[in-house]
Amino acid sequence: MPRGSKEKYSSKQKRKAEHIEEGYEKRGVGTKEAERRAWATVNKQEGGGKKGGSGTGRKTAASKSSARPGTKSRSTKRSTNSTSSRTKSRGAR
Repeated sequence: MPRGSKEKYSSKQKRKAEHIEEGYEKRGVGTKEAERRAWATVNKQEGGGKKGGSGTGRKTAASKSSARPGTKSRSTKRSTNSTSSRTKSRGAR
């Protein structure tokens, strides 16, 4: 299969790329650049084209990425300054 062929993508992935491409073109991005960005987005979100073999359709929690940045669970965001270090710094005054 030649490099750049979209043969191994599902019909859903192809529709998704087309929709993303149209969005880029509406924003004034050139046709070829919009297509390149659309396929790069599909690859990032879904891990590329169709995969074969046992267990390839299942994603782990670590490998799932959100389509929108900044939507991680709040529990993963932690303060860099812990409570114990704040109380120590107050006593040193």
